Amino acid sequence: MARNSLLDRFRPVGAPGPAGPAGVPATDNQGPEAELIPVFEALDPTVRETEALTTDASRRAAQTVQQAREEAAAMVENARMEAGAVRAEAAATLSREAEAADEEMLRRAGEEATELKRRGESRVPQLAAVIVADLVRDLLGSASGAGAENSTI
Repeated sequence: MARNSLLDRFRPVGAPGPAGPAGVPATDNQGPEAELIPVFEALDPTVRETEALTTDASRRAAQTVQQAREEAAAMVENARMEAGAVRAEAAATLSREAEAADEEMLRRAGEEATELKRRGESRVPQLAAVIVADLVRDLLGSASGAGAENSTI
């Protein structure tokens, strides 16, 4: 018995012209399943290949994810170790900056102290003259007042 094809499914229809009987399936006992079996059998190797490719891709994806996790963990650990060095460097930089600021403040304070001392020393002769004059006046004023007291005794 020859194998039926899709075209064998329908009875031949008459030539164009007046309406004739419609085409109907020639055999009802095989059904669409019989027609689809060869298609699915032909697809079977492709389905198996697809399943193998999917399994392999899933395995490679899991390996890639694991490798990425390990690299990320290594990067985090490296960053933690470098963080200590970065903090130490930042502390050293801040310390140097504070030291430089302190030295600048001490330099300015020294300059101000030197200026104050110079101004103070320049005023000493003038102040000494005022003090001596006040002392002399007080002494002369108390000497003249002392004589008046002695005369009353």
